[in-house]
Amino acid sequence: MEGILAITFIFGGGTLFLLSMSPVGRALAERIRGQAAPAEDPELLADVDALRHEVAELHERVDFAERLLAQRQEQGQVGAGE
Repeated sequence: MEGILAITFIFGGGTLFLLSMSPVGRALAERIRGQAAPAEDPELLADVDALRHEVAELHERVDFAERLLAQRQEQGQVGAGE
């Protein structure tokens, strides 16, 4: 049991060390420390708003298509029962 624990600490510690040296690890560390300020780019915010609008439109279209399919299925079931 102690051997497995030692191997876990060695490989886990080595992996965490390598992660901390990578750009991803550094970005995570900055995020945890709170040093990375959120971007206040007006163009980025406008793009995000445009994407939200497009997603909302797509959601409405999918809902409409689902309603049409449900109506056709109901009509098909009623016609088959006669």
